[in-house]
Amino acid sequence: MSSGESSEELDTERPEKKRSFDLVEATAHVAVDHHSFERVPPAATVGSHLPFDLDPIPKVITFDCYGTLVRWYEVLLREIASTLTEYGRTDTDAKVVLDDFSAIAKQMTADKPHRLYKEILRSGFDTAFRNHDVELSSDNIERIANAPMMMGPHSDVPDALRRLRERYKLAIFTNSDDDLIAPTVERIGVAFDYVITAEQAQAYKPSREFFEHAYRTMGVSADETVHVAMGMYWDMKARHEAVARPRAASA
Repeated sequence: MSSGESSEELDTERPEKKRSFDLVEATAHVAVDHHSFERVPPAATVGSHLPFDLDPIPKVITFDCYGTLVRWYEVLLREIASTLTEYGRTDTDAKVVLDDFSAIAKQMTADKPHRLYKEILRSGFDTAFRNHDVELSSDNIERIANAPMMMGPHSDVPDALRRLRERYKLAIFTNSDDDLIAPTVERIGVAFDYVITAEQAQAYKPSREFFEHAYRTMGVSADETVHVAMGMYWDMKARHEAVARPRAASA
């Protein structure tokens, strides 16, 4: 994000997003916040002003982060467009470059052994720009690869999370690294009970390994959680399969 951009400016260009909600019962026994994976936060208290109730009641609501909670597309599109302008390539659509990166990253996150997400960002954007005959400098590659650390929340997110936290424990499931996601979580401004990263799981969503690691870390089964995400491929399909698998096994 360039230094002159404000949250209001980004909000005016916020793309429409379909958010998927899956409501099921939850329980959790281990709690950590986004600054420490050891300190247990205070128990959630029941608030009286939430406009809804979840039934059955979950103790953990899990969220995808990039795009769902924070401005992934808005920030990256601005960074890509700025870079294309710098290289005199105003004829190239920033969205096309971002789509190329997404396809490359999809393949790279499925590869083994596990690679840190910051490495995927560097390599993926380098390749995506080269696909359009733009050879990035190392400084530009680093700037775009570090863009996730500058992503702030959508304007309605902090208040909604604070209200949910009065009644439920909250978690983030992210295809990111611990150090890459930490500034983003801090910008959200709401304490999470768990921040589960691909680095910790040594696997990326939508893999079974990621979700199994996450539920094992939180001490819950898949059908004891609620997951909130905008993406069907990365999150919701895999989430529903994680719920269906143990039910099928016990049938």
